[in-house]
Amino acid sequence: MEHELAGGIAVLDFGGQYAHLICRRIRALGVYSALVPHDTPLAQLERMKVAGVVLSGGPASVYSERAPAADPELFEGELPMLGICYGYQLMVRAHGGEVARADRREYGRASVKVMEGGGLFDGLGAEKIVCWMSHSDSPVRIPSTMQVLAASESSPYAAVKLSGSPQFGVQFHPEVSHTEKGQAVLSNFIFGICRAEKKWSMEEFMRTSVESLSKLEGRVLCAVSGGVDSSVTAALLHRAVRNRLRSVFIDTGLLREGEAERVRRFLGQELGVNVAVVDASERFLTGLEGVRDPEQKRKIVGKTFADVFEEFARDEGPFAYLAQGTLYPDVIESGRSTGPASVIKTHHNVGGLPSDISMKVVEPLRELYKDEVRELGSLMGLPKGVVDRHPFPGPGLAVRVIGEVTREKLRICRESSRIVEKVLEEEGLYGRVWQAFAYVGDDEVTGVLGDERKLGRQVTVKVVESVDAMTADWSRLDPRVLERISSAITNEVSGVVAVAYSISSKPPATIEPQ
Repeated sequence: MEHELAGGIAVLDFGGQYAHLICRRIRALGVYSALVPHDTPLAQLERMKVAGVVLSGGPASVYSERAPAADPELFEGELPMLGICYGYQLMVRAHGGEVARADRREYGRASVKVMEGGGLFDGLGAEKIVCWMSHSDSPVRIPSTMQVLAASESSPYAAVKLSGSPQFGVQFHPEVSHTEKGQAVLSNFIFGICRAEKKWSMEEFMRTSVESLSKLEGRVLCAVSGGVDSSVTAALLHRAVRNRLRSVFIDTGLLREGEAERVRRFLGQELGVNVAVVDASERFLTGLEGVRDPEQKRKIVGKTFADVFEEFARDEGPFAYLAQGTLYPDVIESGRSTGPASVIKTHHNVGGLPSDISMKVVEPLRELYKDEVRELGSLMGLPKGVVDRHPFPGPGLAVRVIGEVTREKLRICRESSRIVEKVLEEEGLYGRVWQAFAYVGDDEVTGVLGDERKLGRQVTVKVVESVDAMTADWSRLDPRVLERISSAITNEVSGVVAVAYSISSKPPATIEPQ
């Protein structure tokens, strides 16, 4: 870590949902960035030879008794610093200012007036920018040593600079895609203030990953699902360990149509990976009977996955390693970051693994976001149909079925999602959106079939646009396209009489309904 961060940016992790997203945005600029514990000493950061530090946001209040804190010496040094939200509030308090509960919580988009155009706002060419706010606390008094750079209606100190020092703070989140010119703000900090150099690339990541994986001793069992994450993981391992890799695809009964055959064709025939298909669908569906809580469903799916892998490993082993396509968002949302993060949801390939599993877990992609994985897959020559395929949740349709998982709701969800993807492909929109699917719950609504009133299911369609799944916005599809989707679902999917369209963004919602 210390060697990799030389000349890069360390992000002090105070447990914010966007902590890893800050790293991703910085790496998108060609500069390596990684999370480090929030209390990493200044002396250690200086030994790492980092070009600068970012203090992330976090769920705590800086004035609470157990609030996570940074090394006090950090604020006294000359290391370039950018505090974001919670990190900014820490900076204000460290220099003698005051932070308190805001009179009005600021959450969502806010117009921020730029008062000083240099530094963070150099070259933006705008007096006002729309920024993403997400805070209940805010500075109510800043020290005389701080200069106000920008303000909003509810945040008079939306951005500040410490006089005579390369320390900056912003109340908004420049790393979130909803913030206009947010990447430009980060770029000004990284290059204009930290003087960092571009040294990070997917080409280098691929080279070092294959080199590292090739040093694994023993056979590797790789979990594959048909999605881009596990496909790239399998391809990396195949390149690194060759015939010591065995891939296994678990048919959970919770998958998209034709998934098993698709995996056999791509990994087995096109890549030459040794793939075994295990039909455990009845086992998964039985385990989910009567379960309605989404977290419980995720954990049941994760535990069943682990059990099936263990059994396969005993029968086909021995295997020294279990490889998974875990990504950064999986780890963040499961509360396994370097800071005091809150659990948003448990991912089957993170939270579901027992601590006493016999194989060592290998997660080659756990530092990457989805767009980076796609770039890596393209570099490795994977087909466009695999690289650009929409994400699919690890627990499968179990989290797209609201309430108890039944065969009827699974059928409706599967058939409706197939129609959504088909229409988008025919309209030339599939590759322009991040994710598109349908989900269903227990609600029944009144419909009219022929001349007869009939109760039936309501399906909700969700189509979102994103870059890395940490934030997402609902897609403003043409009403004509929505009408095509709705008509096809109500005409072709038995039991459905109504279709709704979700217009919730992330945040505050998540992409998957559960």
